[in-house]
Amino acid sequence: MTSRREFLTYAATGAAVMAGASKALAQTAGTDDALHEIPPNPDKRYTPVRTLNGWTLPYRLIDGVKEFHLVAEEVEHEFAPGSVAKCWGYNGSTPGPTLEAVEGDRVRILVTNRLPEHTTIHWHGLILPSGMDGVGGLSQPQIGPGETFVYEFTLKQHGTHMYHPHADEMVQLAVGMMGMFIIHPKMPSVPRVDRDYCFITHNWALHPGTYRPDPAVMQEFDLWTFNSKVFPAIEPLVARTGERVRIRIGNLSMWNHPIHLHGVQFQVTGSDGGRWPQSQWRSEVTEVVAVGQARDVEFVAVPGDWALHCHMSHHTMNAMGHDVPNTLGVDQSGIGEELQALLPGFMPMGQNGMAEHQDHTDAGHKGPPNTLAMMTGKGPHGNIEMGGMFTVVKVRDDIKPGDFGDPGWYEAPPRTIAARISTDPDFGNPVRRK
Repeated sequence: MTSRREFLTYAATGAAVMAGASKALAQTAGTDDALHEIPPNPDKRYTPVRTLNGWTLPYRLIDGVKEFHLVAEEVEHEFAPGSVAKCWGYNGSTPGPTLEAVEGDRVRILVTNRLPEHTTIHWHGLILPSGMDGVGGLSQPQIGPGETFVYEFTLKQHGTHMYHPHADEMVQLAVGMMGMFIIHPKMPSVPRVDRDYCFITHNWALHPGTYRPDPAVMQEFDLWTFNSKVFPAIEPLVARTGERVRIRIGNLSMWNHPIHLHGVQFQVTGSDGGRWPQSQWRSEVTEVVAVGQARDVEFVAVPGDWALHCHMSHHTMNAMGHDVPNTLGVDQSGIGEELQALLPGFMPMGQNGMAEHQDHTDAGHKGPPNTLAMMTGKGPHGNIEMGGMFTVVKVRDDIKPGDFGDPGWYEAPPRTIAARISTDPDFGNPVRRK
């Protein structure tokens, strides 16, 4: 039971926070010129984060407090050209904007609810007072439609963190309400990172021909995303040869994701617990990021175009069908013509694999409205045949510091590309097991 002294302490704390919020609102009304972007390299303590396909939320500095304002609202979101859905997010996007601050900062976060139901925000992994933890009904009242609540606390740690609702969580997460919260260390960390990227992994049930994600699906999802985008709409990660690159990965989906990077052995260097001591770093080429976790991986960039993707094969495909009969190896000759008489446009496929799917799409054969092709994307040598959680790390010798523009496809040096030497299936004399 709460004592009278504890009650008065809590009440005084809450009154102070609300008074600060009221003062902040009075001071900042109509003063857009007071917005602050994260500086490029303040005191060289850290490198600002680049959010794939996303953005960092500006703040106002009021009496030494960094004030952010999040708006929970419905957003129209494009997963890739050809697929747009009504989702929920923050400040016009899913995921919401990245919050970026420094260990030791005092932050004030205003949250306005423009959804048709109540919500809250939980600051995933942060050390803070119980009443700021954002669990509706447990640590705070729900934020009703049209209401604005204020959260205020001091950042006591650094690391890769996330934010998301803890109200009607099954629905609100399923339709896109989440974001990254990056806290940089107060003291410079060594070795210094030259480029710092972040993204959240997520899954969606956007059934073929529909325009709203289905929050009732538990496992059989249609789209797998980095920052709510699917390949080829996911931005590349760009770096200069020799630069140290960090990738921060958060997981608020309903699956674990083994994230694999080609071309290097990266080091797993941190998590939502911050950057680890170097004695705890470990070399990997694939790192499982479990549900609710964050992981940081770092590497020194080497030239080339290198795939970065989830290694669960169906997580790198779009609009996957479930409970479809297996046609692999089935002789379909003659069947297509008969079915086309009943279903004009029917196309038999799958006898020899699914690679022909992209060729059919390129030829103009369309699926249901607002439904992406299962695999897509083209590279300098043909179809890439990927979707979902797939993108490319593009490293070049001549990328300028701070340049994140797509440099195009890599021009490999002579005699460093695998090449055809025969078209004869009986070529050579390979050893086979008898």
